[in-house]
Amino acid sequence: MLLARYILRFHIGPFLFGTLTVMFIFLMQFLIINIDKLLGKGLEPMLIVQVIVYSLAWMVVLAVPMGVLFSTLMAFGNMSAAQEITIVKSTGISLIKMMFPVMLCGVGIFYGMYRFNNDVLPDTNHAFKVLMQDIQRKKPTFAIESGQFSTQLEGFTILSRKTDSTGTLYGMTVYDYQNPLRTNVLTADTGRVRFSSDYSNIVLDLSSGEIHQVNKVNRGDYRHITFSKHQVVIPARDFLFERSENGVFSRGDREMNIAAMEQQRNAALANKNRFDSLIRHELQRFVNEKDKPISLPSIDNEQELRAFIAQSDGLRSAVDSYLFQRDSYRNQANQYEVEIHKKYAIPMACFLLVFIGAPLGVVTRRGNFGVSAAISLGFYIFYWAMLIMGEKLADRNHVSPAVGMWGGNVIIALVGIILTLRTNYESLPLISLLWKRK
Repeated sequence: MLLARYILRFHIGPFLFGTLTVMFIFLMQFLIINIDKLLGKGLEPMLIVQVIVYSLAWMVVLAVPMGVLFSTLMAFGNMSAAQEITIVKSTGISLIKMMFPVMLCGVGIFYGMYRFNNDVLPDTNHAFKVLMQDIQRKKPTFAIESGQFSTQLEGFTILSRKTDSTGTLYGMTVYDYQNPLRTNVLTADTGRVRFSSDYSNIVLDLSSGEIHQVNKVNRGDYRHITFSKHQVVIPARDFLFERSENGVFSRGDREMNIAAMEQQRNAALANKNRFDSLIRHELQRFVNEKDKPISLPSIDNEQELRAFIAQSDGLRSAVDSYLFQRDSYRNQANQYEVEIHKKYAIPMACFLLVFIGAPLGVVTRRGNFGVSAAISLGFYIFYWAMLIMGEKLADRNHVSPAVGMWGGNVIIALVGIILTLRTNYESLPLISLLWKRK
């Protein structure tokens, strides 16, 4: 028990450092890509904070496996460099026994990440998508620049020839096109722009100016009005941030938990099977109309099926539409199946990476940051490349969703087991046994 606590204590700091470092990198990348969507629109600071908090959910999923690998490398590397691994082994405790408390923690992280992926991540992904779409609908904060026509307000064009640091506008011209039968042209020596108290309208406070009204139908109907003070009230609905109501936006596969995705997958498979039956019916009808017996092709063999229906234009026209819809539902079912497997595969990687980090830390005998970071980054990039490649292949129906999502985990598991056994026994037992028999 004392040894277990001693080993786990070495993991806490590196785990937090590795996880938070990866999250920080992803956060900087997110802000660089989306900074123009968040700033310059007059959003409240807390709203921007909320966007960032929602985005942190998917970053946690990507960062925790890196934290696990980095912490095991650092912890066992430091112990190996200090000869503590050798000392513990001399007491009869093997490396696998030293890894046992870390394995238990890996199981706990697996369960925690599974629950996070299934219970928290879908809702935060959906909330993030809705919030970003609400922000994108909001126009930037209204501003008038010197010497430039502003057309941000629907039905109005505003020109200010000069603007000072206090926000006062000089030499203003306002074109009002709201009335389809009349055009108003306002000129003013000075003016200011402000929002109403409830932020529902933009108010132009004009001083010392004129209003020229021209009737578009009857050009002879012309009015000229002078004023010392005048206000123009313009609706500001496009400049307000408005929250969408719950349930307005449908959820994608990454915004659903496993139960919801299984329902969608089953519905897609039921539709796919329905079109399979329709295709079989058309093929059977075509065969029955022939004088000589013809064997039916397998509808799951695309090449064989295409070659068969090419025998008749009537059969091809009847089956092509069914094939298109069948394939659409099959791809949809695959996408949901991929996401279901992903919710298990990524948490499982947190457990499997323990078998990579611990033996590598012992073998390298260096627990410094540079070596641990380099090794962790290499395996991290490899795993995520395998995961992304598997997802793409599974989505395109080149491999099954299970193979696509678990292929990287299987490779990590095999490498981890070999490394662990090799480090624990100083050689692989099976290979040594075969060598002795020779």
